[in-house]
Amino acid sequence: MGRRTRDLPELTGLPHIIREMRYHEFSRQAIMFVMIAVFSFWSAPVANLYWPGAVIAMLGILFRFYASGYVIKNKELATSGPYALVRHPLYTGNILMFAGYSLANGQWWPWLVTAFVLWFWYPPAIEYEDRKLNKLFGKQWQEWSNRTPALIPRSVTGISDQDSSWSFAKSTKENWEIAIVIYSVFWLWWSWQQLPAVPGSG
Repeated sequence: MGRRTRDLPELTGLPHIIREMRYHEFSRQAIMFVMIAVFSFWSAPVANLYWPGAVIAMLGILFRFYASGYVIKNKELATSGPYALVRHPLYTGNILMFAGYSLANGQWWPWLVTAFVLWFWYPPAIEYEDRKLNKLFGKQWQEWSNRTPALIPRSVTGISDQDSSWSFAKSTKENWEIAIVIYSVFWLWWSWQQLPAVPGSG
């Protein structure tokens, strides 16, 4: 069994294989980068879908960048900033990004891919992260978890028991989020280049 599933009930055969795939972290992270590139490279954008999609994707990119400046994974429990709103703001940002790139693509098939990826990888990822943080931080995590939803904020303000502020160093040096920002914005630009020319603009 993998490191992420060793505390779960033992499975055999095909159920074991599928569960190991769903909990495989590298696959989940890699698929995000692949999806962004595929959705953008094979896009057929139209302006009335591209621009709303680009805005939603940028909201996701910025929300991830914001969240990454509050956390050092496995070393401290972040409960302020976006972590006062949701327990997994990086995943919330990813979902916004997937939705935005799907809309900007201008076709139907990215929505099917996005729906499958979210169903296949995200519930196990959330379960594992919650289980890991519970082990690491115990009562502090339990109190924070009880008042903080996983992905969708209940309000625009949250409750934090942590005196912390956003850190550019955490976002860039600890989490390398700036690389994700550059990569993601590049593919939005690529998709924008595929927009049909406006008649008379040349």
